[in-house]
Amino acid sequence: MAEEENGQEKTEDATFKRLEKAREEGQVARSRELGTTLLLMTGGFSVLIFGATLSRQIQSVMLTNFDFDRVSAMDPSRMLAHLSVSVEALLSVVGIILFLLMLAGAFGAIGLGGWIFSAKPMQPKLSRLNPIAGLKRMFSLKSLVELLKATAKFLLVAMVASLILYQMKGDLLSIGQQSIRPAIHHASWIVIWSAIGMSAATVLIALVDVPFQIFDNAQKLKMTRQQVKDELKDSEGKPEVKSRIRQLQRELAQARMMSAIPDADVIITNPEHFSVALKYDPEGLSAPVVVAKGADQTAIKIREVAIAHQVPIMQSPPLTRAVFYSTEIDEVIPAKLYLAVAQVLAYIYQLRQRSSYRSSPGPIRNSELNRQIEIPEELQFDAAGDLVR
Repeated sequence: MAEEENGQEKTEDATFKRLEKAREEGQVARSRELGTTLLLMTGGFSVLIFGATLSRQIQSVMLTNFDFDRVSAMDPSRMLAHLSVSVEALLSVVGIILFLLMLAGAFGAIGLGGWIFSAKPMQPKLSRLNPIAGLKRMFSLKSLVELLKATAKFLLVAMVASLILYQMKGDLLSIGQQSIRPAIHHASWIVIWSAIGMSAATVLIALVDVPFQIFDNAQKLKMTRQQVKDELKDSEGKPEVKSRIRQLQRELAQARMMSAIPDADVIITNPEHFSVALKYDPEGLSAPVVVAKGADQTAIKIREVAIAHQVPIMQSPPLTRAVFYSTEIDEVIPAKLYLAVAQVLAYIYQLRQRSSYRSSPGPIRNSELNRQIEIPEELQFDAAGDLVR
């Protein structure tokens, strides 16, 4: 159960803002066991791959260092050159292994949680000196899990190492009685299989630890409902957030509007700059309703959708401007436009009843009908939306 804050239980998952803030402060899921596993596996397989070469180099160095006369031993310049050659011979192989171990250590550190540089965890906090808080940390669930994990890791690794050494006890006991070459060879294989066996054991621990660290970090970052509400309120107050919300609202409104066009009875146009989609249901509606309208690019899009769904398009500039500027989407048209719209709908219905009628891909033009349509003076608008005087 998540901890409580100010009497409220932390039941809500962390928001994106909370996660980002925690990341900036370095509070992300980390697994030391993952790093340990990668180091052991890299070391074991590196020795397995480069073991033969490393064994030969060690043999060569040991034989060379154990085989020189008294004169060479007493000459500092010769001994220094001798040491330089020995170190160079070992580093040619050991350097590669160390480099691979360094990469494994770096990847183990950032493999879970990613790369973060934050000085926040290093800043002194008075709360860390609080003995009560310290006792809570000592007896917390995480401390208990860490103790169990450390005990399990020790027992598991010790058991695996014991089994490997037991299986190879013959080679291990005989090393002291062998010459340099076979002794180094057998010692190398003992190291290789010990590293691989122990890394396999730590893999099991890492498979448990990684999910636990992710879960534990998510629990720590949980928020109360009030915190979520306060954060949402703060975010919505930002200009960029408000702008984004308005943009999404416009996109949703336009998508909803476009989905209503296939059910429209007619699209009236200006013909280019304005488009208005009208729908009339004699049984359910008292008057025609505007289901979509738009100017410029939106008007073109309305006509394209109408053509795709075989919705009649009729040019009637004065009526289109009157409806466009006087009626919002999902509203019925003004009563003073009932007659004008009824004339258009009646004409469309008549066309549909003809056996030769087929929905035209382009707008329908009827100059005579447009001359008959009367628009009240208070609803006569120009293209800019100003009343025509």
